[in-house]
Order: sequence, then C-alpha cells, then structure tokens
Amino acid sequence: MSEIKGFEIKIQNLSKFFGEFQVLKNINLTIEQGEFVALVGQSGCGKSTLLRLISNLEVPSDGQITLDNVPVKKINPAVRYLFQEARLLPWKSVWENVAIGSKDRSKEKALNALKEVDLESKAEEWPSVLSGGQKQRVSLARALAGEPKLLLLDEPLGALDALTRINMQILIEKLWREQGFSVVLVTHDVSEAIFLADRVVLIEDGKIAMDKKITLARPRVKDNNFAYFERLILDKVMKNDQTSLNETADQIYAI
Repeated sequence: MSEIKGFEIKIQNLSKFFGEFQVLKNINLTIEQGEFVALVGQSGCGKSTLLRLISNLEVPSDGQITLDNVPVKKINPAVRYLFQEARLLPWKSVWENVAIGSKDRSKEKALNALKEVDLESKAEEWPSVLSGGQKQRVSLARALAGEPKLLLLDEPLGALDALTRINMQILIEKLWREQGFSVVLVTHDVSEAIFLADRVVLIEDGKIAMDKKITLARPRVKDNNFAYFERLILDKVMKNDQTSLNETADQIYAI
C-alpha cells in the first residue's frame, strides 16, 4: 500500500434529528488514517445520514465530527462523495465532467484520472453514450481528480450488474491501496462490505450495533474464512431485524 495520506475521522456523541424523529443516537466512532470502513444496515437505519454528516451535507443536532482533529464546519475539498447515481453533466464531455473535480479544471489531471479508471479512450465522448458502469467510473475519476484524502461512497455500485459491480469493487480497492486515502462505504451488501473493508460497522435504529474488524488477507478470496465473517454479520443483522419485528408486533397487539 502507498504512503497513507487519508484523514483520521473522529465522531463523538453524534446525534441527528429531522423534526421530532431521531435518525442517529449518540454515535461514537473513530476511523484511522487510510482505513476502509463499510457501514451496513437496513434502509432507514441512518447510515447514509452519517455519510452526509461527515461530508457536511447535513449538520449534526448534537455532537462533533473532526477530520485530523479539525471540526467539520464546512464542505472540505479533500472530501469527495460518490452517490448512487453518477450525476454527470450531459452537456459536458467525459473529460470536462472529470475536470470539474480538480481545483484548476485541468484537462491533464482529468485525463490522468480517466487513465486510472481505464477510460482515457472515452475522454471526448458524451456521457449519454456510456454504460452505467462507465458512468460510475467517470464519477470515480472526477473524485480522484480532486486528490481526495477521504472518499465517501453512498452505494455507488447498487444499480450495476453483477460482473460490472465486481470489477468496480476491484478497481476501488486497487485505487485505495495505491493512493492511501480513507474510505467510508455505505452498502446493503454484506459480502461487498467484507470484500472491501478493514472494518464493518452495523447500524441499527440509529445506533452502532456491531463494529467488526475484518482480519482477512488481501486480495480477498471468498473461502470459508470469508463465509465466517459473512455469516457472523448477517446473523447479527437478521437477529436485530427479528427483534424489531417482534417489538412492532407487540405494539400492534397492545392496541
């Protein structure tokens, strides 16, 4: 792995309300410089909200987030965010979309970033002619052009077909190992989390229900050891889901 240049993230006593509804409840989490952490959990558990708070797209109701001990008070240009959709500008060419990610809108940096994701040959094309996987690689190149210290991934591979998704996972891991930035990935896919992350953090009902270090060698192989971690985390997810269902049923019968 290259020299580590990623941010250290400290999340302390973090809570988030939307109106009267509390999405996150007293979250405490530290992510080391250059670490790859995956957030998993059911829809509505708060994992995407946590990602948006780290990026300052949302503001905490209580608590604090720091990057290298500096409180997050504004959007940091060294933090890059990949959404579920590529969000490319259709009226700009591929390289122009990538150049938006660099401070000086440099074509050279854009072409270098496209080379990193093996799309240099598409530089002059329009986004409309690209496949879904290619669009997400352009989005990734745009983030790389900004020389990130932290990459936030909000299920950017969710809409891709199985083979394209695997290839994107391999590409993301390769770039992370080469460039040393920190990564926080939100995913519903436990297998994807284990394949990519150093740690998998399970969020349930706005709280951290599990924080598990993945002690598998890289590159990851889906063997019995991989299956052990997969089953361990899935069992925890399913157990928490069943508890939640039972509590809901109790409330219904009590009415």
